[in-house]
Amino acid sequence: MGLQDVRKRLPVVSQLPKGRGRRHLHEERDPQRVPAPALAVWEFTLACDQKCLHCGPRAGEARDDELNTEEALALVDDMADLGVGEVVLIGGEAYLRNDFILVIRRIRERGMAATMTTGGYNLTRARAEAMVEAGIESVSVSIDGLRESHDHVRNRPQSWERAFAAMAEVRAAGAQVACNTQINQLTRNELLPLLELLAAAGIHAWQLQITMPHGSAADHPELLVQPYQFVELFEMLDRVEDRCRELGVTIWPGNNLGYFGPFEYKLRRHQRGEGHFSGCNAGVTVMGIESNGAIKSCPSVGGPTNIGGMVRDDSLHSLWQSAPEVTYVRQRTLDDLWGYCRECYYGPTCMGGCTAASEPLLGRPGNNPFCHHRALEMDRMGMRERVELVRAAPGLPFDNGLFRVIREPKDPEQRARTGPVQIDDPRTSRLVHPLGSGQLLSEYEEQLRAAAATAPASG
Repeated sequence: MGLQDVRKRLPVVSQLPKGRGRRHLHEERDPQRVPAPALAVWEFTLACDQKCLHCGPRAGEARDDELNTEEALALVDDMADLGVGEVVLIGGEAYLRNDFILVIRRIRERGMAATMTTGGYNLTRARAEAMVEAGIESVSVSIDGLRESHDHVRNRPQSWERAFAAMAEVRAAGAQVACNTQINQLTRNELLPLLELLAAAGIHAWQLQITMPHGSAADHPELLVQPYQFVELFEMLDRVEDRCRELGVTIWPGNNLGYFGPFEYKLRRHQRGEGHFSGCNAGVTVMGIESNGAIKSCPSVGGPTNIGGMVRDDSLHSLWQSAPEVTYVRQRTLDDLWGYCRECYYGPTCMGGCTAASEPLLGRPGNNPFCHHRALEMDRMGMRERVELVRAAPGLPFDNGLFRVIREPKDPEQRARTGPVQIDDPRTSRLVHPLGSGQLLSEYEEQLRAAAATAPASG
């Protein structure tokens, strides 16, 4: 059905209830009970009209088995019953399925907040008006740097200007607009001039996050901000936050941007009551959903390590409550940390930062060099850390290559004389060792080869 045909199916209502929002469970959390997901991030379709160089799911074509309209509406009801406060529609591009407005309306009818994250390449006036009529409350448009940088990583001509046009259409239709920006090697020095343009476009909030080494980004390691560059980056972010205050824009650091440096509270003051990062919330207060109904703990990961099951096979409630892939973060202990994170003063609170940043890097979470505090400590010791690709990604949605973390002297002459002082190599995945610090992947693979060589030949 065309968009206008679907729009005619929207139920007539005089008023929609106020959405609960992702904060509604903040004061109600009981550590003795299974938490409810305050936020669900839903890849509504994998179809996409761009081909981004950093895309985690490698979006482009719709999955063959995506939920149909009735299944999607039933899933909305299940989310409401589970206690979800906000549903974020992502993709691919959610607007490439015309029934996205029916889902938005159902989300709002069930008392949840409805928002969307989009690249905006084909977010037309008709689509903007339809989604606002359905009840969308805020739309975050992805803009990654100034024009040249954005168009390069989005891999489509005119992507930058069409993203700004999308924001204008959404505002004209009556919804709030926000922006999310990936910090990479191209954009890390463009944040201040970009902010001026975004504020002029009327955004109320700006989410910043680093490009993570998964999906298509695993094929482009040159985009990744190196850990040692976090020292300079956060000095820039300090100035960005000052300017955000002056312009009335709320800065919103992503969970992969931090942690525990001198600007932590300043950057995160709007986000958490305690004013600092308090650990990965994947499977604790956040749930990810793929377009075929796969349920996972985090929207930025996928594959057998992270997908707990399908809503066509099991209830959403049971998957959230007990699927081990979903409940992983709830089960972790300090013994799951390794490398520098195991030694860190903030380890018991931070627990290695964002799982979706560290797991695609080294094969398992628990050792995260993408950390401001860690970069400062290395700098204080006259050291720096960088990441280096050692194994390419196979080319699947949410896949990853493997990297190693190289610690070396900061001084280039000393670095040339001594070389690295420490190397953290990849470790076994959680499919092999579900909990704990794992085993060096090279050792494990050597054991498998030795076992295969000594195994008796089959008759």
